[in-house]
Amino acid sequence: MTAALRTIAPRQWALIALLVVAFAVVPRLGFDYLFDAILLPVLALGLAGIGLNLLTGYAGQISVGSAAFMAVGAFGAYNFMLRAPGVPVLVSFILAGLIAAAVGIVFGLPSLRLKGFYLLVSTLAAQFFVQWVLTNFHWFANDDPSGVVTAPQIVIAGIDVGTSAGRYVMCLAIVLLLAWAAHRLARSQVGRNWIAIRDNETAAAVIGDSVFRSKLLAFAISSFYCGIAGILWAFAYLRTVESDGFSLDLSFRILFIVIIGGLASIRGAFLGAVLLVTLPLLLTRFGAAVFSSTNSGVIELAEMILVGLLIIVLLIAEPDGLVSLIDRGWKRIIVGRLPRIS
Repeated sequence: MTAALRTIAPRQWALIALLVVAFAVVPRLGFDYLFDAILLPVLALGLAGIGLNLLTGYAGQISVGSAAFMAVGAFGAYNFMLRAPGVPVLVSFILAGLIAAAVGIVFGLPSLRLKGFYLLVSTLAAQFFVQWVLTNFHWFANDDPSGVVTAPQIVIAGIDVGTSAGRYVMCLAIVLLLAWAAHRLARSQVGRNWIAIRDNETAAAVIGDSVFRSKLLAFAISSFYCGIAGILWAFAYLRTVESDGFSLDLSFRILFIVIIGGLASIRGAFLGAVLLVTLPLLLTRFGAAVFSSTNSGVIELAEMILVGLLIIVLLIAEPDGLVSLIDRGWKRIIVGRLPRIS
């Protein structure tokens, strides 16, 4: 037993300690503002960032339609819970994620012919089309003319997770499970096929990789992750299901999360999410302390400027994002040179 403990790397010990704090300490000592304003959006956006990273970072397919697939997942779960009340909540989540995956495959078909900017425009069409459908067909919102409905109560195994701490624990468990699955997937043959396509599509086809199948699989799995993230975003964070909650601005935020955190990195998605969630809060506090102003328009403009500058600096100084900076600091300061683990 002692020998086995000695074989655990320092980074694994750090991960174990972080999980203990996240599951045992934070729910007991945390307060509603911490859950509702920071942790819940970080978890939802981090999961969406993982989904986009699987598609863009690993498979090399550019997309700005992440929020559309999040919307499909959120409205899908809402309608499953509304129209099939006997279906367990988690089963409704999975079914909604599968619907998002199917929609992702449909909009991923152009990737077989389009690349780069043209593929980006194609995924942009998904964003506008899904929002148009959800806005104009009120059936998806239970015929509510406003298109805004309150998220249903979440009961899992007879336990009501309606409190802030309960929603946090639910989101944390789902996100960690899917993050672990993404980590394993990225190191499987599927992940290696995606990387081969990203690096050189022609060479990947020559060595026998089915480019057609691998691309569609990347869109399907990415959209599934975004669909589940959309459920958490609507049910746990916003507490409402509405098409305006999944705007183009949200798609760009997820793209920024991937760029800032680091392409082809699972941890990078969470680092980028933490930065983009906390930045507006810090700017609000800074504006109130220095300028005695918390004008939302000014704060939003300042956030856009800072995020843009940060992306430019990272692309020039460290294209691999924040995760690469942290890894280099870890190697130099704590444990010497270690292999990078995404």
